[in-house]
Amino acid sequence: MKDSAKIPEVSLLKFLKHSTNILKNPLPFHHNNFKEKGDTFRLNIGFRKSVIFSRDAGLVEYVLQKNQKNFVKSEIQTKDLVKYVGKGLLTSEGEHWKKQRKLIQPAFHKKQLANLLDSIKQAILLEYEKITVNKELDIFPVFNDLAFQTVVKSLFSSAANQNEINRLQYITEETQKMLVKELRQPYLGWWFKASGKINGYLKLTAEARSILSKIVQERRNSKEGYDDLLDMLLDAKYDDGNYMDEEQLIDEILILFTAGHETTSNALSFTTQLLAFNPIWQEKIYEEISALKKQDLDLMSYVGKCEIIQQVIEESMRLYPPAYFIDRVNLEEDKFERKYFEPGSNLLFSLYEVHRHPDLWEHPDEFKPERFAEGGRKYSSQYFPFGAGPRKCIGNNFAMFEMIIAIAELISRYKIEPKTSEIEIQPLITLKPKNAFLKFLSR
Repeated sequence: MKDSAKIPEVSLLKFLKHSTNILKNPLPFHHNNFKEKGDTFRLNIGFRKSVIFSRDAGLVEYVLQKNQKNFVKSEIQTKDLVKYVGKGLLTSEGEHWKKQRKLIQPAFHKKQLANLLDSIKQAILLEYEKITVNKELDIFPVFNDLAFQTVVKSLFSSAANQNEINRLQYITEETQKMLVKELRQPYLGWWFKASGKINGYLKLTAEARSILSKIVQERRNSKEGYDDLLDMLLDAKYDDGNYMDEEQLIDEILILFTAGHETTSNALSFTTQLLAFNPIWQEKIYEEISALKKQDLDLMSYVGKCEIIQQVIEESMRLYPPAYFIDRVNLEEDKFERKYFEPGSNLLFSLYEVHRHPDLWEHPDEFKPERFAEGGRKYSSQYFPFGAGPRKCIGNNFAMFEMIIAIAELISRYKIEPKTSEIEIQPLITLKPKNAFLKFLSR
């Protein structure tokens, strides 16, 4: 295309020189490149192989919303992740994705989620029994178990026993770790295959599918209704009147495990750490929920009125977005503000950088929940914690309701103190906390 500006490049040599640090944490490397090259740059990662990194919020909005039909997910999700979780909503494209989204969307409507809130709250309270007061505690494992149990209870009610739940959680987390190694060390792909490492993880995936198949069959045979997500998925019909086949159902359940628990546990861990470092916001939350508890509210109404908690969570996900990268590939050539993208360009958007961009946010590195006093819509063109456009996370309401209840119950019981000097991060498939040690004091 004419009048196109060349996208600045980072050499393959520089990439290889920093490969060890990139494997541990790629964010500083990318941040330095953004400062040096601008909001969009091309990183050469192999012979005639490159990735275009961007923190341009306008380009994110263009790709995810305004011209989304020309952009699809990259092979990271449509191929690499598929082998572990199948072709569900997160990993599918085109007509298959549209068909599945239309089928599953009603299960995540606010009215349907209202039926699950009591189960979500009970799962949360059960996990909080693990918290010991006046003792240093790594909060991430607690929230990791909490988020997984919440997904399980919402999906299956009591259909899965604890051994099955533990095994499913282990497999979900181990396959994620393997995928990170594959993506961060593409030059070892031949070794992962030749050594049988990948086959070993594929066997774990087959085991998870077998466990889920047993749970589904038992539910079908029981003829009982539980009003959980599994019931909704089993009862859902396509336009032609057919139900989802079992393989597709298991794909969707595996996606819910993968996307539904990891991002939430990360967000809750970061939010709790931020509250530990900012005790004034703990007290604001405590005052809000104390006032709300004096009203005769059902759980959905209560959650809807927890405005301060929502502000805190929104700000936490701005600073530490669990899904900190979004990837897309353009089908046809495209252009945005003089930048030309040849067909098949790999685009990787750093939401971590977008959410901290100094041109978009006042005091971008500071924790200021009051900036969300009017809600997240004010920043819809620069704030993407759940993505944007047609492929925005289907479980965004589920996740927000769960996190609001979790923080409300936590602050109503405890005061929180930090046991580290700063918040550490571990960027894997999602942005994870590291050394999230806190101290809880009874109120």
